[in-house]
Amino acid sequence: MSLTSQQKHYIKKKMDKLSPEQLAKDLNLSEEKIRKNLKKLLPRKRYEKIFQLVQKKNNRLSENIRNFNLKIFTANNINVFILLFFLVAVSYFNALGNEFVSDDISGIKNNPDVGKWSYVFLTFGGWLTRFIIFLTYKVGGASPAIFHFYSIFIHLLVVFTLYILLNLFFKRSIAIGATAIFAVHPILAESVTWVSGMSYAQYSLFFLVSFIFYILSAKNPRYYYLSVLFFLLSLFVNPTAISLSAIFFLYELCFGDLKNNWKKILPYFSLTFVWMIIFALKIGSRLESLSNDFYQKTASQSIFIQAPVAIINYLKLIFWPRSLTLYHTELNFSPAAYFLIILIFILYLTAIIYYWKKNKFIFFWLSFFIIALSVTLTPLGVSWVVAERYVYLGSIGIFVVFAMFYDWLMERGGEKYKPVFYGIFAIIVISLSVRTIIRNIDWKDEDHLWPATVAVSPSGAPIHNNMGDVYARHQDYPKAIEEFTKATQINPGYADAYHNLANVNQMAGNTNEAIKYYNKALSINPNIWQSYQNLAAIYFQNGDKQKALENIQKAIQINPNNQQLINNLKIIQGQ
Repeated sequence: MSLTSQQKHYIKKKMDKLSPEQLAKDLNLSEEKIRKNLKKLLPRKRYEKIFQLVQKKNNRLSENIRNFNLKIFTANNINVFILLFFLVAVSYFNALGNEFVSDDISGIKNNPDVGKWSYVFLTFGGWLTRFIIFLTYKVGGASPAIFHFYSIFIHLLVVFTLYILLNLFFKRSIAIGATAIFAVHPILAESVTWVSGMSYAQYSLFFLVSFIFYILSAKNPRYYYLSVLFFLLSLFVNPTAISLSAIFFLYELCFGDLKNNWKKILPYFSLTFVWMIIFALKIGSRLESLSNDFYQKTASQSIFIQAPVAIINYLKLIFWPRSLTLYHTELNFSPAAYFLIILIFILYLTAIIYYWKKNKFIFFWLSFFIIALSVTLTPLGVSWVVAERYVYLGSIGIFVVFAMFYDWLMERGGEKYKPVFYGIFAIIVISLSVRTIIRNIDWKDEDHLWPATVAVSPSGAPIHNNMGDVYARHQDYPKAIEEFTKATQINPGYADAYHNLANVNQMAGNTNEAIKYYNKALSINPNIWQSYQNLAAIYFQNGDKQKALENIQKAIQINPNNQQLINNLKIIQGQ
């Protein structure tokens, strides 16, 4: 039976991308008939060239899956694992002596509940992260070193897991190149060196393990259940993982059989749907917390503004990681700069569309970058526009495409220039590692973190508030007052900054100024019991026991279980 015109048209359209086996499967024909038809259509050299290249591309993944054995793979790659361990150790060794900073202080160091089971199940979301913190606390107490060791260890496991995953997709040189960059890149330091950021590395680890098991389930169906389990664990660590179910869909679309395997990806999307409902129910409380506790404006903005700005800033930091900071506040652009951002963003999307037909591997990993970030690109005001910890997993997509491109250049250069390419790559990795070591110093303690942050992000109110605290601890009251004042000028509704401004004025002996700013803080946020407590102390020292009593009673109404407040009440009452 001869082929129909529709079948011939399909073969012509797909022959550069699909193997004879896949073409035969799609058209319900024998592979022999496909080959015979193509021999008639094409010159001999073109026929041989096409199918050598196409089969090589499409069969590498399936061949790697069939032949994969973890024990043999580890034995054959022990030198690579040692190299990766060395890269991580060198890049993060100086973070082991760092202190708790920023959210670590209230979340771990000064949190009386961190060693209790009630802390683990405080809320449904992120309970696994809190369980890990609970266990780490039980092992080493509130010692920063044990937490930093654990965080670096998790990053090392992610690096090892990534190398295994990429060896299923690519030849060894590409897997080594992408993983080596991931091991040392400074944009990832926030998720490794900052204890409060480590959940992003943790959920990435669980997802990558899940993805490996999903791929290997084609060889052993039992791995599929492990894949679903590890995906569930990634959700328990950080709800940001909800977008990652799309990766399984993308994999089947590019390399698998979506038509027959769509049922396999249903559990992932079902779990995502459940988590999305839970996440949606908590958006209101999240916005309220940002407004009341952190005094952040939470007005939503267009996704056509947020997504391009975020994506291009992440790409900029990946390729030129100079302006790294905890708070990326400098996101106001001139019309010309914004036009350039939109242009580059459109070019990126165009590249994804182009490689859908040209190269499924590039298409997959460029899309991987966007999918991994997608939850944080939503214009709901529940996340920062740009935060380095958000891009921990997504950066893999860019590193992979860069490694593919670099390997392609090296192949075109030939054997003669390979030492040059190896040398340039070594310089890239060493430079990135040095930048990470320097970045770790920024996270050393509060006295290092906030000066480094304000240098890059001078328009952030919380940053100046924390800078004021740095100066106050060193008893440099004029500079502390200057920083707290800047915070209130940037955000006039920042009650904590007014409270801190009152504190430092009280320390400097400016009692009247202190009273003014405590009252200002309370006019914005009447739940700051510390302001009432400090006002009570000032009035008591000035001999105004009536006002002292009124303020200490208000503080107790807000915080009735605070024994220190109760003792102060007794002192004021003369008991």
